[in-house]
Amino acid sequence: MAEHDLKEKTAKGLFWGGINNGGQQLLNLIFGIFLARLLSPADYGIVGMLTIFSLIAGALQESGFISGLNRKKNITQADYNAVFWFNVLCSLTVYIILYAAAPLIADWFKQPVLKPLARLSFLSFVISSFGTTPRAYLFRNLQVKETATLSIAALFIAGITGIALAWNGFAYWGIAIQTLVFCFCTTVLSWYISGWRPSPHIDLRPLRGMVGFSSRLLITNIFTHINNNLFSIFFGRFYGERMVGYYNQANKWTGIGYSTLTGMVWNVTQPVFARLEDDAERRCRAFRKMLRFTAFISCPAMFGLALTAPEFIIITITEKWLPSAGLMQILCVGGAFIPITSLYSNFVISQGRSNVFMYSTVALCLLQTGSLFLLHPYGVRIMVVTYVFINLLWLPVWHFTARRLILLSFRQALLDMLPFALMAGAAMGGAWIAAWPLESIWLRITVKIAVAAFLYLGAMRLLEAAVLTESIEFLRGKLRDKKTELNKRRKNP
Repeated sequence: MAEHDLKEKTAKGLFWGGINNGGQQLLNLIFGIFLARLLSPADYGIVGMLTIFSLIAGALQESGFISGLNRKKNITQADYNAVFWFNVLCSLTVYIILYAAAPLIADWFKQPVLKPLARLSFLSFVISSFGTTPRAYLFRNLQVKETATLSIAALFIAGITGIALAWNGFAYWGIAIQTLVFCFCTTVLSWYISGWRPSPHIDLRPLRGMVGFSSRLLITNIFTHINNNLFSIFFGRFYGERMVGYYNQANKWTGIGYSTLTGMVWNVTQPVFARLEDDAERRCRAFRKMLRFTAFISCPAMFGLALTAPEFIIITITEKWLPSAGLMQILCVGGAFIPITSLYSNFVISQGRSNVFMYSTVALCLLQTGSLFLLHPYGVRIMVVTYVFINLLWLPVWHFTARRLILLSFRQALLDMLPFALMAGAAMGGAWIAAWPLESIWLRITVKIAVAAFLYLGAMRLLEAAVLTESIEFLRGKLRDKKTELNKRRKNP
């Protein structure tokens, strides 16, 4: 692919990836506010205890084959068909196992209601398995616009369903049904938009060429889910469902922040880097540009969310959730660097080094699990701080896994990232000082946002940051293209 065409596809992918994830997170924000006002911390905590099992089951049914299909240079209908039937058969097998294990899950958390709730909730990954291959087709072909359309539509329908159920007193059952509706809508729309259809002939032999790469990715995904949901296990066992609810609420709002950028980058980086596998110089340039762009956005966004967390929680979901604010602030600091680690991991995967990614993720997960097990007697805050601290210390390890592939030293990478982190931190500090004397919660959050944005963007302007200039030029270009298109439509109705 020519460099100009690749740059154009990347820019469009980032744009529509931003629309997709921005739209999804906006809807998550709106629906999350309504649901948090209607439901209690215990309601969220009950469902949160099952999250890790659903995610691991989902990883098993997908088994890393979306990335495996993306890496194949010559792909056929037989490849897609084999992945489809494997996903469906695997998900049904895992569901039967978890259906039988539901009483054990309920006993572990000492919550009898988890037995029927688990059996209902776990249907979500069975439904999703029918849509995995159509989504892989869209992903491989960089159809980010189409993916954005289906994701936002499914989320809107599911959100309305969840609010209606919560309003009518379904409590945690409403959250479980909302997830099922989202999976169903996503699957149906994926089939409709992609146009891909399976054949009834089941032949799994085409998977042989993908098993090595995909199996390592599967193990990695499982450990990633365990790592990201450790607190639901520890808090559910040692502190009860209310603490799980508080943590999950803090983690959800933090996730909305960093997932917007992570998802936007994820939709583009793997396909783009895979096409640059044989061009080391272009690969390094592309990686450094993506690294600067990611840090430029993620650091001010997540530090800003940490700055405004107490006001945000009180204004949106009321003071009953205020214990979540302190946890949210800690998580946001670590969340600023999650899109950066995601960029590294996607790069490594795109170059076929899923084994390297696997070893790093498994080691990180084991280290954090051991640390939390030792520290749980010292309280929730110590556990969360330790978790974030280990994640930050692991950034050099992520760089080491990719260093030889991108020919980039860690010092150069830090010079690409740190200016944005330092300027964002300084801007947030100035905003906190400016808002500190104010008593009105609305005035305080307004001043914090305005001052932080002014200081950060002003500093970027003074330093003549290339990433800011390029972002502005790209947006101007999109506006010009839209204006030209509208003029053509007026002339030729």
